[in-house]
Amino acid sequence: MKIAHSETTKLPLTYKLKRINYGLIILVTACCSIGFAMLYSAAGGDVEPWAQRHLVRYFVGLLAIIILGVINIRFLFKGAYIFYGVSLMLLVFVELAGEIGMGAQRWIDLGLIRLQPSELMKISVVIVLARYFHIRSYHEIGNPLHLAIPAFLILLPVALVIKQPDLGTAVMIALSGLVIFFIAGVRIWKFILLLLGGIALVPIIWQFLLEYQKKRILTFLSPETDPLGAGYHLMQSKIALGSGGLYGKGFMQGSQSHLNFLPEIQTDFIFTMLAEEFGLLGGLLVLLLFFLISCYGIILSFFMVSKFARLLTIGMTTTLFLYVFINTGMVMGLLPIVGVPLPFISYGGSALLTSMTAIGLIISCNVHRDVIISRFSDEEA
Repeated sequence: MKIAHSETTKLPLTYKLKRINYGLIILVTACCSIGFAMLYSAAGGDVEPWAQRHLVRYFVGLLAIIILGVINIRFLFKGAYIFYGVSLMLLVFVELAGEIGMGAQRWIDLGLIRLQPSELMKISVVIVLARYFHIRSYHEIGNPLHLAIPAFLILLPVALVIKQPDLGTAVMIALSGLVIFFIAGVRIWKFILLLLGGIALVPIIWQFLLEYQKKRILTFLSPETDPLGAGYHLMQSKIALGSGGLYGKGFMQGSQSHLNFLPEIQTDFIFTMLAEEFGLLGGLLVLLLFFLISCYGIILSFFMVSKFARLLTIGMTTTLFLYVFINTGMVMGLLPIVGVPLPFISYGGSALLTSMTAIGLIISCNVHRDVIISRFSDEEA
């Protein structure tokens, strides 16, 4: 694949640093600061065991954002299949010898951090699909045969992640991939056909779901049928959200959170705790921050010269949006409860790494927005 020259690649490091979108970094810093405060509250007014680690990971992630921001997107383009292959091998390794926690086999213990390869796959899938569709013409994208390979690139990791089991992450990977399909120019009727096929397969898919996954879905449809069992956490979440009112009960004053009515308040239900302590206004402020981050990503994509950078930017923005949409949706009872954290705010090294990487890639695409990547055959790459 031959890549056309661009003056942007010859710019000095200092100039690239000036082109970094610091407004986006400020928004991320605001979210991480809220996360630090909420993790401090979750621990009963102590930086241990979550808040201090969250702060350290933020600074590491901030450094990663700056490094990714100045890395030329041609490097990302050339290494797309390598990144995907490494992530896939890590997923296979988890299946064979991964660490088990809370009934799921999802992690690799690296000592300093427990790495969750499925989080890395969210990034890798978007990068590899952005590369694949970059070199395809509109006519080729309209040919169903040319969609078989990217579909396989999505379905393979989705199957491995479901096996762990981690239905929430699998759904995120699939949805992020479908968004890339749509932005790349795949006709809408194919998505409608896919949707109808998925609906037809629901009875078959249901048979392969684990018992606790079936129970989560049934609980989502009717939590009142088992208020002291499967529906307990969802109902307590709704109670906490409602009890916060407009202004909240005050910092570290949430009764549902601090009296252990809510599970995993440092991860999955951190938005519920935030809304209980700071009310509707606090929750809306957090959603506004994420809305601005999404707007940044979408608007910046309009200025990308290459299709690869544009697809990558929208894909990373979509990944962050799905984090927020699924997490807030499940704690409000709008979606089934799945293990999806709130980006930049929930505790978790792998999730924060993924979110920071997504921001770093968006910034890199913006810094190198003038880089031209020509479309040729794979053999010329």
